[in-house]
Amino acid sequence: MTVLKSAIARPSGFEDRYRLYLDESGDHVYRKMADPPHRFLCLLGCWFRNPEYLTFHQALETQQSKYLPNHPDRPVILHREDMTNRRGPFKIFQDDKVRGAFDQELLAVMKNADFRIVAVVIDKYELWRSYGDTAPHPYHLALGFMLQRYAGYLNHINRMGDVMAESRGKIEDRLLADAFTDVYDRGAWMVLAHSFQSALSSRQLKFSVKKDNISGLQLADLLGHPVKHWALLQHEKSGAAGLASFARQVMAVIEPKLNRHVSKGHTKGYGYVIYPKK
Repeated sequence: MTVLKSAIARPSGFEDRYRLYLDESGDHVYRKMADPPHRFLCLLGCWFRNPEYLTFHQALETQQSKYLPNHPDRPVILHREDMTNRRGPFKIFQDDKVRGAFDQELLAVMKNADFRIVAVVIDKYELWRSYGDTAPHPYHLALGFMLQRYAGYLNHINRMGDVMAESRGKIEDRLLADAFTDVYDRGAWMVLAHSFQSALSSRQLKFSVKKDNISGLQLADLLGHPVKHWALLQHEKSGAAGLASFARQVMAVIEPKLNRHVSKGHTKGYGYVIYPKK
């Protein structure tokens, strides 16, 4: 009852609520782990307060409409892999001038948007070396770390929020939803359940598919890969290649938006997490 009273006492109007958007870079399976692209899973989360999210969404839609087909029934979804390979509606990027102009305007939209970022990078190779067949599910492990930081932020500012992830399939969604509810009900990593219950407005994880044109999920998709590699470079993990030119530009815009320690301002352990630590 105490937890419920605490939650209800918090401001709950539209303008006070937050939402965390999740997407991953890399895969969650324990295979080919000696290969750097398969070794590391990054769960990227970005959260907005509702009014700032609406502003970001409108800015992103306006920017896209200048370059891409704009029909409300068939929206073009920003997907990093399609954009990088210049396929589908992104064939226009075969013109380097168009690609350059689009990228710079997209960076401006990100820079002007008000949101926070957390990246949780799981080293599956080290996990497997330590635990073998009992190694935890990397995505579910990352979710616990992510929710700690999101709930910690919301508790600090006395607000509440929910969480949305991109659907990855019926079985995967069910398992992830169960992992989310388990954190809500039981807590995680020495953080008690009431810390999550006071911050999260629902014990149910929300899902959306790519075609739903969710701007927050598109942002998380675009940022997952460059932020993962940036975080690995900070941690000096083996196999972390240097950042490409555009990724460096992305990080120049994004690094100030990483979640930070309230008083000391550092991002390690707050804006990005590497697990296990070496």
